[in-house]
Amino acid sequence: MKTFLTRVGLAGALLLSATACEKNLLDQTNPNLPLTELSWTTSDDAVRGSVACYAGLQGLGMYRRWLNFAFDLRDDTGFSQSPWGELADFTHFIQVNYNFEVSNNIWRDHYRTIFRCNQVIDRVPTIQGMDATLQRRIVAEARFLRALSYFNLVSLYGNVPLMLQYSTDLNQAAPQGTEAQVWTQVITDLQAAQADLPVSYPSADVGRATKGAAIALLGKAYMQNRRWADAQAQFAQLINSSTYNYRLTANYTDNFRHTTENNSESIFEVQFSDEKKGGNDAGNGPDATSSQGGQRSQFWGVPGFGFNDGEVRPWVVREFLQEGTATGQRDPRLAATVFYNRRDLTQFPTPLASDADTLVYGTGFLTRYGRNARDRSRVYWRKYQTDYYRTFEDFDSPINQRVIRYADILLLQAEALNEQNQPATAIPLINQVRQRAGLAPLPTTLGQTALRTQIMHERVTELTGEGVRWFDLQRWGLLDNPATVDQLKQRDPDFNNFVVGKSRLLPLVQSDVDLNRLQQNPGY
Repeated sequence: MKTFLTRVGLAGALLLSATACEKNLLDQTNPNLPLTELSWTTSDDAVRGSVACYAGLQGLGMYRRWLNFAFDLRDDTGFSQSPWGELADFTHFIQVNYNFEVSNNIWRDHYRTIFRCNQVIDRVPTIQGMDATLQRRIVAEARFLRALSYFNLVSLYGNVPLMLQYSTDLNQAAPQGTEAQVWTQVITDLQAAQADLPVSYPSADVGRATKGAAIALLGKAYMQNRRWADAQAQFAQLINSSTYNYRLTANYTDNFRHTTENNSESIFEVQFSDEKKGGNDAGNGPDATSSQGGQRSQFWGVPGFGFNDGEVRPWVVREFLQEGTATGQRDPRLAATVFYNRRDLTQFPTPLASDADTLVYGTGFLTRYGRNARDRSRVYWRKYQTDYYRTFEDFDSPINQRVIRYADILLLQAEALNEQNQPATAIPLINQVRQRAGLAPLPTTLGQTALRTQIMHERVTELTGEGVRWFDLQRWGLLDNPATVDQLKQRDPDFNNFVVGKSRLLPLVQSDVDLNRLQQNPGY
């Protein structure tokens, strides 16, 4: 119970001391703070609690801002030259302050979301008279969101506290789980969630977790643990299924625009809006005056259109240029993924009529950035930028973040099959993704080793900048030994700072290590 303590002056204190029984006047329920016991009595309470869980995904430390830095700028495709040196160092595998704001926000907002989910899981089943199907569904949604939160936490921090019970006891510390234990909990939550999640929702509830989202995330969890057959079984439920009816969109760019959100390729996405609450622009808090806009486009804008805290390594462009379309054009996903100087790259015979061939917010790349060789060679993020409909970036992008989409599942299923030495079965799945981009189909004669390399290439050209590359590097074991880290160094000099056995994980937030007596990650 929360209490409301009134302020009294010296005279009031003397007056109250005259009558001992009047001391209880200082202990009154705050009418503006409903008791927890009274907040979970109706189905409306349950729905509101569920919305609060989803709102956690919009936190600064989740998909709104910093999670993009932790995944896309710490892998080998992105990097930072931010003037905020500590932020740049964070992406360079250098972190001296273990309470650094970015990591602290990621930790805080994931556990804030978990806390909300735990409350829903604990309290909603106690609501009397509530529709049983809705009751089970809301609990299942909370389990999915808790699993997603732990999926990110275990991938970034490893051995993290497993908070699975709702509690307001500030002295109660959650046990620190091993990576294996955390993954087991992710899998357990997703298995439980599947049974009670619907295949789809009415339009008013689009964006909530579906059964397909739980199946897909469970498959991804199995993939991270190299449980290939288990992953294959999950993905198989979604592929070419009339029940779920997921399919690739006709246009690749439909996956990164606010006008084509929650489409046929979307399996789960975080909902954003550029509607400002209370007239606030950045609105960084979790309160009612905060905006609900994504901030990735502001922080990863090109010079003159945002903060330019994130850029793209040039090797990514070269990866796209390894292969053209069946008609000899450049892979169209390249221009959808990055802003770059096409005139420096002439492998393909496509005529470039003018500088306007590569527009950056309405002006050709060379016209904007061609003053010197260094500027001409830089590569900037275009995916998730708002240049397709406006000429500025701000803190309120309306573009939903696609957390899981069908193309990713097709490529993961191909990988799961290939790891079980079934390359011929895997190749048609890859060809679906290639066909949308206009590329020629792969021959069905590729063997397991050759196809493994090909899949690595396909995931770059299809998924760069979508927060999945870090999971790929972990799953492929490229972060686990000096030889493979040396390969990453050739593409990304930041990996010169990478220490095998240490840098795969971020340091646990030191304030929580001290408070809860956690074991800090190795090397920190």
